[in-house]
Amino acid sequence: MKNADGGKQKTNAERILDQKKIQYELIPYEVDENDLGAEHIASQLGEDIRQVFKTLVLSGDKSGYFVCVIPGGDEVDLKKTAKVTGNKKCDLIAMKELLPLTGYIRGGCSPVGMKKAFPTYIHNSCIQYDFIYVSAGVRGLQFKIAPQDLIQVVGAKVEDLVV
Repeated sequence: MKNADGGKQKTNAERILDQKKIQYELIPYEVDENDLGAEHIASQLGEDIRQVFKTLVLSGDKSGYFVCVIPGGDEVDLKKTAKVTGNKKCDLIAMKELLPLTGYIRGGCSPVGMKKAFPTYIHNSCIQYDFIYVSAGVRGLQFKIAPQDLIQVVGAKVEDLVV
């Protein structure tokens, strides 16, 4: 993504963090179209998979849409997540819903700067790190960000969300 003067065009997520004066580092990685998983990203970054968080969008039977940010190697626990979000049940949205709903594609979904601000929940393991990685809004780019800053900017609740 380049703009007319040859400079890199900022993602919506970058613009929001800049506006709110949140410190972050942009970390590029090589995209593998056949492997968009967090494990691939963690190995590209040379980081622990527990510090590379993935952004999932779910729908609850009572709350509607919400976002979960969990460690890349983990699986969201739908029962725990339903309970902490005030739902009886919840499930991941269909992949075809992701772009129209969030403005992001699979492998480039950032918890920052979605089309609409959804309730956001981040796994409680994030607070044991000085920084974590989350998508910067496009494939091939991660934010290295302090978890407290991410929690603040998206108004996340910190919960146990994984199996």
